Amino acid sequence: MKLIKNIQSIAKEVIRQEAEALHTIIELIDDEFENCVYTILNSGGRVVISGIGKSAIVGQKIVATLNSTGTPALFMHAGDAIHGDLGMIQDNDVVLVISKSGDTPEIKVLVPLLKRTGVKMIAMVSNRDSYLAKNSDFILHAYAPREADPLNLAPTTSTSVTMALGDALAICLLEARGFTHDDFAKYHPGGALGKRLYLKVCDLYPHNALPSVTESATLQQVILEMTSKRLGATAVIKGENQMAGIITDGDLRRMLKEHEGESLLNLKASDIMTIAPVTVSPDEYAVNALEIMQSKSITQLIVVENNQVLGFVHLHDLLREGLV
Repeated sequence: MKLIKNIQSIAKEVIRQEAEALHTIIELIDDEFENCVYTILNSGGRVVISGIGKSAIVGQKIVATLNSTGTPALFMHAGDAIHGDLGMIQDNDVVLVISKSGDTPEIKVLVPLLKRTGVKMIAMVSNRDSYLAKNSDFILHAYAPREADPLNLAPTTSTSVTMALGDALAICLLEARGFTHDDFAKYHPGGALGKRLYLKVCDLYPHNALPSVTESATLQQVILEMTSKRLGATAVIKGENQMAGIITDGDLRRMLKEHEGESLLNLKASDIMTIAPVTVSPDEYAVNALEIMQSKSITQLIVVENNQVLGFVHLHDLLREGLV
């Protein structure tokens, strides 16, 4: 095995070249890019993406990004298209063909067949003078001056540029469609990401006990309530379950330190509680409750609606759901 002494330098140079290429294509975003966005929006159909080799792999990633951000898309391999897969193209679709050179044999076979369908065709290509570019309705110029490898052969810079351009297209379409947080949650219901998007406090707090005492509760009653409900805190209520405050383990420790050597028999919940504690609405997203806990360095929140104490949401709930 050959010993490479400059591995870090090689890695940094690859990333530098790819970063420079990405910076270059910023200046290539023009009216034609905008026309591509409007063509897809106004088509009423899907985006059919095709390519071969590494372009096919990048194309599949772009398809996934489009589908997850509200633009229906599917992948058609350029090699399979001439063996029946052209049948997937519908009259109102837009076809996006990805090829660095735009002159590979498979692309030259595919393009006339696509033109015969009558659908609009977009070329995502590095070479604007290529066969693909000259025979397409629109060009997304994925310019890559050279690849990052010493031989200038392995698809590296070109695939990074193509993927970035696909991301730009998908996000422009997302913005134009008014794609919302709720839409994103609908398309991503699984795993931790899905839970971050749709899980709310009201999905969590009903599973917890609701420790609560009145303002006149004795210290013993406070401790018994906190111990029996095992949340490390209790709400202090008044009237018809109206919130008055909160008592946490920390409040008890501070109280014991402040009254060290004194009799605690006459202490009431109102003497110990924290007035106007941090609370959360039942309709708040669970991930936002987590952010509140982290910013305040606390482990639980009282769930309150119209000043009515509904329950508690604890850091352990969020850990259990995989949000931390």
